[in-house]
Amino acid sequence: MTALQKNFDSRQARSEATKSALMRAAEKLIAENGVENVSISDIVTVAKQKNQSALQYHFTNLNGLIDAILETRSAETHERRATLIDELLTANAQPSLRDICMLMVYPSFSLARESSEYHNYVKAFGHALVLSERSLLSIVQRHGGGGTSGQQTAELLKAALPHLDPVHYQQRMEAAVRLCSASMYYQARQPQGFKGKQADRFLHGLVDAIVGLMSGPVSPQSEALIS
Repeated sequence: MTALQKNFDSRQARSEATKSALMRAAEKLIAENGVENVSISDIVTVAKQKNQSALQYHFTNLNGLIDAILETRSAETHERRATLIDELLTANAQPSLRDICMLMVYPSFSLARESSEYHNYVKAFGHALVLSERSLLSIVQRHGGGGTSGQQTAELLKAALPHLDPVHYQQRMEAAVRLCSASMYYQARQPQGFKGKQADRFLHGLVDAIVGLMSGPVSPQSEALIS
């Protein structure tokens, strides 16, 4: 490796370390205070950056930083879900509906249990989907539920729910995503929210609720409104 390449790699490593520090500081501050009460200066200070323009240099503005956080956590969640899908399909080529619904919750739950930083992320941004006025499926495809693992989960769900036509499937998925988001956000704000037996009760209770939501029969009243 040439001296020039070593110098470039060193600068690249410092840049990545700075960006990571800014993102983790933003997650922590937003989790504690809400995004409306966090300034760029606050984030730079908590990230221990001497250059006050570091955030603008790497992310342009606060919205750019938040987008980077969501994309990074999306990739992390996708990677965890992909691993779980591989394990699930290796054990059973036709998994149960409950096992499939677990894929909607457990990737984020397990990451929050393992990492206080991911916990901060859920605490900071978990409510964003609940408050959105847009279709949640399009947002999830961009932040957290997209990629191959998201598509695989959707295909597994559709195969396990033959009684749902596309309209009812999308309607219930919208409700399921809002339920997951609201529940994870609430749990993230509890003391030791992802630790111990109470966290396991939360996990399995939420999955039970999603199974009930997705598997319930379509009423004649709902059918009549489709035609």
